[in-house]
Amino acid sequence: MTEIICAGYGGQGVLVAGHILAFAGMLDGQKVTWYPSYGSEMRGGTANCNVKISEDEIASPYAKHPDVLISMNEVSLDKFESSVKPGGLLVVNSSLCGERSFRGDIKVLRVPASEIAGRLENPKGTNIVMLGAAVKGSGLFGDEFFVSAIDRFFAAKGKTNPQNALCYKEGAACAL
Repeated sequence: MTEIICAGYGGQGVLVAGHILAFAGMLDGQKVTWYPSYGSEMRGGTANCNVKISEDEIASPYAKHPDVLISMNEVSLDKFESSVKPGGLLVVNSSLCGERSFRGDIKVLRVPASEIAGRLENPKGTNIVMLGAAVKGSGLFGDEFFVSAIDRFFAAKGKTNPQNALCYKEGAACAL
């Protein structure tokens, strides 16, 4: 089972990022849970979601010690870094998180996600950049499969954006 927490401010797409991960897991034939949590302020307030992807039944949707933490801002990093399993993966949006020391027992990917999404003229794609680094860094899904899952996720909502594939690929490159 892989446990993931996506965290940041409302409006950064953290809940969507978790939804995409769960959707990809379903496409892959896995059992999944997606459990959102957000403050009363929605946009600008804190938001996070717990995602579990497993071949087996999932007893609880809550990820107490995630294998992967996707932290879109410093507040989320402060809140959740200590919960990451030893040997786990921490993906940090370095565009919004200052220099700091991290635990020595986890793998840390510092990704300038906001800058990358801006450069690709897809500012709402910051979460997709972070997903690229997280998926590539964890080996959770193959690149082509996950890009297809992103496209299918948004197509189901009547949306298309070819820039999402570029955001994913730039994020994945940060994990190499």
